[in-house]
Amino acid sequence: MKHHVLILAVASASLVLASCGGQKTSATHSASGIDAAKFADTRDGKPTALYTLRSSSGIEADITNYGGRIVSLMVPDRDGNMLDVVLGFDSIAAYYPENNKTDFGAAIGRYGNRIDHGRLVIDGDSIQLPVNNFGHSLHGGPNGWQYQVYSAEQPNDSTLVLTMDSPDGDNGFPGNIHAVVTYTLLPGNKLDIAYSATTDRPTVINLTNHSYFNLGGDASRAILDHDLEINSSGFTPIDSTYMTTGEILPVENTPMDFRSAKAIGCEIDNFEYEQLKNGNGYDHNWVLDTKGDINTIAATLSAPSTGIGMNIYTTEPGIQVYSGNFLDGTVTGKGGVVYNQRTGIAMETQHYPDSPNKPQWPSTLVRPGETYSSHTVLEFYNF
Repeated sequence: MKHHVLILAVASASLVLASCGGQKTSATHSASGIDAAKFADTRDGKPTALYTLRSSSGIEADITNYGGRIVSLMVPDRDGNMLDVVLGFDSIAAYYPENNKTDFGAAIGRYGNRIDHGRLVIDGDSIQLPVNNFGHSLHGGPNGWQYQVYSAEQPNDSTLVLTMDSPDGDNGFPGNIHAVVTYTLLPGNKLDIAYSATTDRPTVINLTNHSYFNLGGDASRAILDHDLEINSSGFTPIDSTYMTTGEILPVENTPMDFRSAKAIGCEIDNFEYEQLKNGNGYDHNWVLDTKGDINTIAATLSAPSTGIGMNIYTTEPGIQVYSGNFLDGTVTGKGGVVYNQRTGIAMETQHYPDSPNKPQWPSTLVRPGETYSSHTVLEFYNF
């Protein structure tokens, strides 16, 4: 049986210096101030809602079953003030692609990241997926799960169970898929995300969460002052269409070297370095040195302005870091805040982009009788 497990975790850590070196719905209003009534709708014949999860340690998450999206995540800063650390919208309609084509907070499926020209081969059968990004298939295609409605059940105040039954041929992918995404708030300022999926035909699956983080709690300000550390000595380079080349290059002596913490903005605009030019900043997969050990830190993100930090642990082989390069001020988010370039950063632990076409890389193939599993925990700390 093949198991793909994804774990994000954040544990208490020391200061990282800012340098280059039965179904229940939520209450009407949550601590974030978001009105649940604005998420009550019907999409494709299915009801949408906002669900509020609360933990004994005080953090709170608002999640909608439309796309399995984390709408808000309230965590304490160093002074005990509760701040919302993810980007999103105040109403369900704003998430609809005809209004805003975004992946904010989504449980991505069936396949996170890009597949080259939407083409793959499974057991000798050629499959053509619809393309939606520079000629490639991105995040499950033009109608990926982020734009579909999950069935939802909230068994208690701290848990939300989302179910997706994806039919054979959904966005061109083979196999009927039954997938479950479970969000749970745990003591110690942790958000637990567990995925599982089964199929009745050989297919590829690569699930992840696409929250955009701003640990400063102020999405009017860029994340360039956030410190980032990645436990990785190599990355997968991309061409000008954001597609991986199949190589793994060393980070040493390049702007991709985050083995020691440095500010995200330190080298992000060094477009003399071809990879930053190709990505318009950071939009790359790092090959983790953790070897699947969830007890070893894979990455750390922290905001010196608020003292909020987040470590990431994962059994996945890679982490895609996207620094919000294409946010351009045309999207207005929660509280009327305009999301300008680089006001949020996505950190998606997953298999490498285009793995189905790179046999030298860890496989994303799942067969009948096997269970895809993915488990994520985010734990926030103060410094």
